[in-house]
Amino acid sequence: MKQGIAIRKKEDVHPQQDVDSKDIQRILEKHDKTRGALIAVLEEIQAEYGCLPQEALRVVADRTGRSLVDIYGVATFYRSFSLQPRGKHLISACQGTACHVRGGPRVVEEFERQLGIKSGETTPDKEFTLETLNCLGACALGPVVVIDGHYFSRVRKSKVRQLIDNALEGLDNIEIGEDKRIFPIDVSCPRCNHSLMDESLTIDGHSSIRLTVSFDHKHGWLRLSSLYGSYNISAEHDVPAGTVVSFFCPHCHKKLVGSWECPTCGAPMVPMIVRGGGMVQICSRRGCKSHMLDLSGANI
Repeated sequence: MKQGIAIRKKEDVHPQQDVDSKDIQRILEKHDKTRGALIAVLEEIQAEYGCLPQEALRVVADRTGRSLVDIYGVATFYRSFSLQPRGKHLISACQGTACHVRGGPRVVEEFERQLGIKSGETTPDKEFTLETLNCLGACALGPVVVIDGHYFSRVRKSKVRQLIDNALEGLDNIEIGEDKRIFPIDVSCPRCNHSLMDESLTIDGHSSIRLTVSFDHKHGWLRLSSLYGSYNISAEHDVPAGTVVSFFCPHCHKKLVGSWECPTCGAPMVPMIVRGGGMVQICSRRGCKSHMLDLSGANI
């Protein structure tokens, strides 16, 4: 990709999209009996069109009898939804206080220069969308940048070009044990402080994190990889993508839910204490890769 890509013209920022009402009706019928159906409907519309076109939302309002204002309210509340087409790769740069004082604005300016767009815009080839967020919950590691669900800490201007190139190559093609973004953590319950580590079942070659989960009237065990940055799991029941899961400590049986909402999809975050100090939080929605690591209280 050449540096300094021309910014799209203003009249192209809100492109018109052809919406087939039959496609929207098919999606509505598919989720007719699903709990939280509206969110599932909007997720599938966005997957099909790359965003939530105005005409599609009007069809949803007309066919369901819901207020268009209410539907827009849901569409604009959750960060995973977008009313404008997003690029294939989403770059989110934290501009919270800790990241700001450590050079966050300079990092954003470098992304803007390299991509040829401003924050909130998408490159004309629809490869990248750049946005800024108030806080990503990893203040001790700022400036923080998230690209396609992958967190990058202590980002400097000199690293921006490499991050863009890596995104084009595919950030999901990681090598466990070689990627420095992947490292083991030892966690415990924030309610009873009992260790959640399970040596009897390993994932990615390390002790797994043992939790109890419930969703859609199902209840069972779940193991998470203890490698921060890995999304591998083992579960008693298959959890459908997009499902918001309730997590519980297997020792005190208390529900693990934090005060944060996922900055990507708005689902509750699940907190766990990191041995040595700090807190890690993961999104409770299956398939969402958002996670936060705050080591501000750690001995580092």
